[in-house]
Amino acid sequence: MLTKGDKVSVLDEAINGTVVSVKNNDVLIESEDGFMMTFFVNELIKIQDSSNLLNSIKRIDVDSVAKQKEEPKPRSFVKEKKDKREISAPEFDLHIEKLVPNKRGMSNYDILTLQTETAKRHIEFAIKNRIPKIVFIHGVGEGILKAELDFLLGRYDGIDFQDANYQKYGLGATEVYFRQNK
Repeated sequence: MLTKGDKVSVLDEAINGTVVSVKNNDVLIESEDGFMMTFFVNELIKIQDSSNLLNSIKRIDVDSVAKQKEEPKPRSFVKEKKDKREISAPEFDLHIEKLVPNKRGMSNYDILTLQTETAKRHIEFAIKNRIPKIVFIHGVGEGILKAELDFLLGRYDGIDFQDANYQKYGLGATEVYFRQNK
């Protein structure tokens, strides 16, 4: 338990100070910079003066305290290996929020029509400009837009399509390849 006058260190922050008062689980400390701060008891660790450190029986493992204070490292993700010459495929998000500023007043039919017309424009543009691959992000939802997109893509000759990279998009995207005659 902490008492008035104890030297403490805050676990999640780089703050050291002296206990001024203890009420229930709240501890008021004065930081080394002279600021008064309140913390919960479980957020503090008692430290000892360096003069008493050698004489004391109970020593604090400095490494464990430093590890507790250190920020967690971000998780590493498996990165997709890419050829340096490979250019990433253009992505087109067909979510209605990305296509219009406000969907209020639009029926489901209007929304689906706008989404399919947008996809058709991008397909025509890719064919005309000889873009080898594009990705449509349609989301998972009920699968209506995906089914409509599959139907639209099936009407074109020289186009192959499949679900896009699962790690990157999950089940909510379709990758479209354009076979081009040279």
